[in-house]
Amino acid sequence: MERIVTSPQMKRLDQFTIQEMGMPSLVLMERAALAVTEELKKNFDTGRVLVVCGSGNNGGDGIAVARLLHLDNIQAEIFMAGKMESFTEETKTQWKIAEKYGVPVVKKPVFTEYTTIVDAVFGVGLSRKVEGRYEELLKKMEMSGVPVLAVDVPSGIDGSRGQVMGTAVHARQTVTFACAKAGLLLYPGAEYAGRVTVKDVGICTKPYPASHKGMFRITEEDYRWLPPRNPRGNKGTFGKVLVAAGSEDMCGAAYFAAKACLLAGAGMVRIFTEEHNRAVLQQLLPEALLTTYRKDEQPEALKKLLRQALDWADVAAAGPGLGTGTAADTLVSVLLTENKKPLVLDADGLNAVSRRRELLKQAAGPCILTPHMGEMARLTGLPVSVLKADPVGQLETFCGEYPVTCILKDARTVTKTADGTVFINTRGNSGMATAGSGDVLCGIAAGFLAAGTETQRAAPLAVDFHARAGDLAAKGKGEASVLASDILDAIPGVWRLLTAGAARKTAAGDFGGVP
Repeated sequence: MERIVTSPQMKRLDQFTIQEMGMPSLVLMERAALAVTEELKKNFDTGRVLVVCGSGNNGGDGIAVARLLHLDNIQAEIFMAGKMESFTEETKTQWKIAEKYGVPVVKKPVFTEYTTIVDAVFGVGLSRKVEGRYEELLKKMEMSGVPVLAVDVPSGIDGSRGQVMGTAVHARQTVTFACAKAGLLLYPGAEYAGRVTVKDVGICTKPYPASHKGMFRITEEDYRWLPPRNPRGNKGTFGKVLVAAGSEDMCGAAYFAAKACLLAGAGMVRIFTEEHNRAVLQQLLPEALLTTYRKDEQPEALKKLLRQALDWADVAAAGPGLGTGTAADTLVSVLLTENKKPLVLDADGLNAVSRRRELLKQAAGPCILTPHMGEMARLTGLPVSVLKADPVGQLETFCGEYPVTCILKDARTVTKTADGTVFINTRGNSGMATAGSGDVLCGIAAGFLAAGTETQRAAPLAVDFHARAGDLAAKGKGEASVLASDILDAIPGVWRLLTAGAARKTAAGDFGGVP
């Protein structure tokens, strides 16, 4: 896993490194400046560079960058946007050093005269709306059209939530230190950050061990969480999934979810669906078993059928195309309150729960919810705009009330597990915003559970795996043309890539392998 931090967490890591580990702050600043300079020379036109600095330590980083460029015979100038009387001790020291080395300082820069601008105004320290002369400054930088490299966090972006604090600078690249900041990965901050490069500058992350319930990104190594496939196994060995999906003439969602289960590694799938879907599903997916019910089935008879199907299964998934009628309410109620096996609840299953939220507190077994923003708005009663403004915070509040793992789907999908860990997904593309894509994710999660993966690991892995499949599909067809069936078709390709990557790392002796 790759750790992600908020701005306050990053400040605590800085202070721990300086105060407890004894690393001088100026050493960290120098290493940060070296890291920025390296990326600047690699990726930007350094014909003439303007370094715009604030009064805090982000500005100190910038001053050091200007000095390093100057000593490398690159035309670099400092524009001090902050007030000198507000300098931190480190920034004051950097300013004095820059003066002695003769680094040029400009008081009224014409931004369009530069080939590159280094933004070192605020960094992670911004805590309020940008106003006054700083607002005017950031707007001038934006309007110049000159490529920007941001130091740590683009000025004007909340480093924890990714929100624009009034106005902000769009960077082509952001060089950040020690850990990725959540605000660089969440939209709209991700759009302003450009390409994010995380650099190790010596900041100690010891206060946050791997077991700490913080924020992370899934990496290829985390696929070790999936149990290895037993070479002597049979179809029962790899898990049986019951997919309750598809109301009358709504069989497509059931097909996507069920096929995704099988492609994700489940040994057997049984689709629990309305009778009208039988013939089509038998043709589309002959590998699946079927249990059907009539649309006018009496509730007690429907419950009996479902209980029998659940006895067969190891894992249940419910909701895709299920409809919003009485049958859906009945099925979801039984699956939550009577079923002790892992459950993935999606789409119309979530809509049923939004009408009876108390069912979540009565959940008999581990449960993964997979709402998109609209479904989450119905579950919480909050406007989508509020959810988008702070998805991590809203998920923490929701999961604090209900004992579930929740995958909040959006351009940046955020997963909060029942054990308190948050995962931010940065893979995927706009082509995945297509009908049926969420059904595929539901099926992948259920397939991973069927293999024996723990709920709190199956959820973020499924999100990452689904996004990898979406990226493969877009690579072949272009984002605008991706269909849910293309994401399904890309799943075997993801397995091949992961297996090839595992083989390479196993040969290098540093990775246990992907099953």
